[in-house]
Amino acid sequence: MSEILTALWPVFALLCVGHGIRRLGFPGDGFWEPAEKLIYFLLFPTLLIYKLSLADVSAVPLQKVAVAIGVLLLTGTLLLILVQKLKPIANHSFTSVYQGGMRFNTYVGLAASAAMFGDAGLAVAAVIIALMVPSLNLLCVLIFSLYTRRDAGFSSALLAVIKNPLILACVIGIFLNYSGVGLPFMLQSVAGLLSGMALPLGLLAVGAGLSLSALRSAGGAVLYSSLVKLVLFPLIMLLVCLLFIESRLVAQVLLLFSALPTASTAYVLARQLGGDAPMMAAIITAQTLLSMLTMPFVLVFFLEFI
Repeated sequence: MSEILTALWPVFALLCVGHGIRRLGFPGDGFWEPAEKLIYFLLFPTLLIYKLSLADVSAVPLQKVAVAIGVLLLTGTLLLILVQKLKPIANHSFTSVYQGGMRFNTYVGLAASAAMFGDAGLAVAAVIIALMVPSLNLLCVLIFSLYTRRDAGFSSALLAVIKNPLILACVIGIFLNYSGVGLPFMLQSVAGLLSGMALPLGLLAVGAGLSLSALRSAGGAVLYSSLVKLVLFPLIMLLVCLLFIESRLVAQVLLLFSALPTASTAYVLARQLGGDAPMMAAIITAQTLLSMLTMPFVLVFFLEFI
């Protein structure tokens, strides 16, 4: 318990610092949007390329990880649709509940993987991201199309996945690794410095994006979305890992990712595709805050079985 808390404490502390300095108006509201672009388009892709090009990714059982992720996403989708059938809410609100129940915060996941499992954990996390990000984007677009009766643009969504800088970085990093080319020596030191900025700045940005005011209108849908994401998902992944995954490290990182709060980028998609943006903001904030309590306890309890 103490080891996990020690590893996760800096992650959550930076989220709180980010929220605190945003509330104080420092360094100014104009800072955060360009900072998020810098993180998303440069720092995190550099981190993924740097770590993947040097890591032993051959030790990651790609097919088994893909099966584990596929089972998790399919089960989560069916569960959320079943809840909507049994206790229906407005369709546009359900799309936000779905995103909240399915998506994961990449920044928190990478930071927690590095803190708990080091570079080996980061390599596994990068492979998980390469599989989950495109799958989740396509699933979310499909749900928007079905529940809002709007053309969510499947082809444009596919193009967005292909152009996603995190996916491109994973592909480049794995190519450099498997091809034996590696990252040129002159670039390694530069990439190392940029990578060192990615995780702390990314966590500060996540904290800065939290909206406590959105929680005032939070209802039951926010709670059951959080319950599915923060409690049931780790339980499903635990069962999947016990059945499919032999590597303890891979199972641990998969379990960590299944316990993550939803992604802050879900708010943007909710606004663009006709979802319930205020509810999405409430879900993002509620899950991020709740995960500070649930992640340590879920990991402590569930990791005992792996």
